[in-house]
Amino acid sequence: MKRTRLSICRKKKRYNTHEDALIVAGRAEYPLRPYRCDRCFQFHLTSRTKGKRTPQFVLERLRSGKGGQTPS
Repeated sequence: MKRTRLSICRKKKRYNTHEDALIVAGRAEYPLRPYRCDRCFQFHLTSRTKGKRTPQFVLERLRSGKGGQTPS
């Protein structure tokens, strides 16, 4: 697994819990996924979802046609 660059970690917003990050991801207009940072050990959000588990609320948005992206 790739390691988060320190410069990227410093620029991103940090969330104390996975649940806090999911709440913010759920409000976004495009799919976001929380991940635990190996630098600060808190959670950040990423738009990279290839090969990763997609949160349930994103799948529901895509099915209802309210999401920013269409499934491919």
